[in-house]
Amino acid sequence: MRRFAGLPAVPLAALLVAVLAACSSGSSGSSGASPAASASATAVPSPVESADPMPTVAGDFGSKAEITLPQGQPSGEFVVSVVHEGDGATVAKGDWVTVNYTAKDWTTRKDVSSSYDTGGKPQLYQAGSGQLVPAFDQAVLGKKAGSRLLVVAPPAAGFGTSGNTAAGVGGQDTVVFVLDILDVVPPDSTVSGEMTQPPATAPQVKDNGKQAPTITIPAGQSPPTELQTYVLIKGDGKPVQSGQQLLVQYTGVLWSDGSQFDSSYSHGGAQALQVGTGSLIKGWDQGLVGQTVGSRVMLVVPPSLGYGNQSSGPVPADATLVFVIDILEAV
Repeated sequence: MRRFAGLPAVPLAALLVAVLAACSSGSSGSSGASPAASASATAVPSPVESADPMPTVAGDFGSKAEITLPQGQPSGEFVVSVVHEGDGATVAKGDWVTVNYTAKDWTTRKDVSSSYDTGGKPQLYQAGSGQLVPAFDQAVLGKKAGSRLLVVAPPAAGFGTSGNTAAGVGGQDTVVFVLDILDVVPPDSTVSGEMTQPPATAPQVKDNGKQAPTITIPAGQSPPTELQTYVLIKGDGKPVQSGQQLLVQYTGVLWSDGSQFDSSYSHGGAQALQVGTGSLIKGWDQGLVGQTVGSRVMLVVPPSLGYGNQSSGPVPADATLVFVIDILEAV
């Protein structure tokens, strides 16, 4: 939960690392680039499967690709070619995808920083949302998790006519990407597994499938003064680390009367946010770091780790908050 009530989708420009955020021609957000301002006013060409000449790709899915450029000039086509087809879920518009990438500037013939480089990490974004350049946003649509794609992006499908100084790409440059689709998560996803109820003195949770869980506050119990963390479903994924981008479903209610004040289920489904960096209330930063992906966690957050003595929208001052959070992905 951010430092305000009503958790909307966190702008991707505030979350992407510099290289992928540089896949745009605008400038906003803490990353220094706005993916929404991607490919200038030029219409994005329809993607084709092949065009002459074509780069070649070596290397296995899940490792940095070796991109070899032909001697000729790029065709100007927006090419999306499946190098290796996976057998996972097919990406639909609105799905959250996790992608690793390698990139090379065809015009300068120089490498562009990769998520496989030291300090790099996979990128999590919502496919077909228009938030990223078409080379990422559109290329993955209709493709399967586990696939490796070769994408040839002319300016209209890449960095736009302004290019991007941070990425070392000029306004007339064609960029070649190799995308590895690691995972696909539909926006209505939830975690699954046998749920363990917390003690009777804590709020109780009823699973409602694809709908928001029901959270019942225990009658006659005073709210705790310290953060309470209950793992309702233990996931078998990797532990969440501070600074990671998380994909979550969540619901929040007030301890005082059990009323719901916010829920991802009611505004678009799964949401992306960054944990452990101070952009969320302290209760989330403290309660989610160290939990495993695939877990359902309940946090009982005292005012000192929530909004304190300040009101925020439907959250009154000095409110104890109860959240049930499904951790769907972490990158």
